[in-house]
Amino acid sequence: MRPSEPSRTAKMAALARGLHRQLHRPPLVLDDPYAIPLIGPGWEELDAALDRVFPQDVKDAAIAFVVARSRYTEERLEAGTFKQYAILGAGLDSFAWRRPDALNGLTVYEIDHPATQAWKQQRAQVVALPRSDRHAFAPIDFETQALREGLQAAEFDWAAPTLFAWLVVAPYLTADAITATLETIANAGPGSELVLTYATSGPPADDTSRRFIDLLSGVAEQSGEPIVTFWSPDEAERMITGCDLEVADHPDAAVLVERYFAARDDGLRPQTVERLLTAAVPTP
Repeated sequence: MRPSEPSRTAKMAALARGLHRQLHRPPLVLDDPYAIPLIGPGWEELDAALDRVFPQDVKDAAIAFVVARSRYTEERLEAGTFKQYAILGAGLDSFAWRRPDALNGLTVYEIDHPATQAWKQQRAQVVALPRSDRHAFAPIDFETQALREGLQAAEFDWAAPTLFAWLVVAPYLTADAITATLETIANAGPGSELVLTYATSGPPADDTSRRFIDLLSGVAEQSGEPIVTFWSPDEAERMITGCDLEVADHPDAAVLVERYFAARDDGLRPQTVERLLTAAVPTP
């Protein structure tokens, strides 16, 4: 991303969450009423720009995966016994505001590029979203700064069981930056997990996903945030185990459809270019 500007892809992800509640019928995969307010008055212009690039079926498939990956991650959080939730590349994530009940026993740490994070905090103030002692912000540039150092400054407890969420970040980073982050997370407290998404290599499984990645690559390049890293499922698992983590779950598109879309009668299905993977810190 451009160093002095908020991430355009962060805005696009938030827009997808907001459009899901506008365009698609209940039951919603994820209901995020704060996504569009956080983007602010420019959301309609951004939406119009995306409409000029993405046909509606491709846009719907992209939205479907965005809400599915957030739903999946938050279900992992609820299923565990975590004391901390660290959102790496948080963008305009609104979990801490959507789920204030979770802050009773959980501290949420948002980690992102300083420019994006400063812009988000300004937008949150404009929208009058509340602050909490259990909602901390840690500005970090993953390409130049260490995750441990940034979280340490936010009083993160490295011994506490933590769920790390790393959604739609790894594809935009170099292999060295990815490895450094994974190795750091591998030293987190027992019981910790990481949910990440990665861009798959090889030809997409369907025409909608093929058109999506072709179009997205062009948009990302023009935004100064090119996609640089693609993995096969085997490569993703080797990367995880090579950084001393264990693969705990690796759902494919069929699993996501069964969990979140099978009961829908509108044909909404997620694109298959991205995959979810949950890694666990090994038990001593």
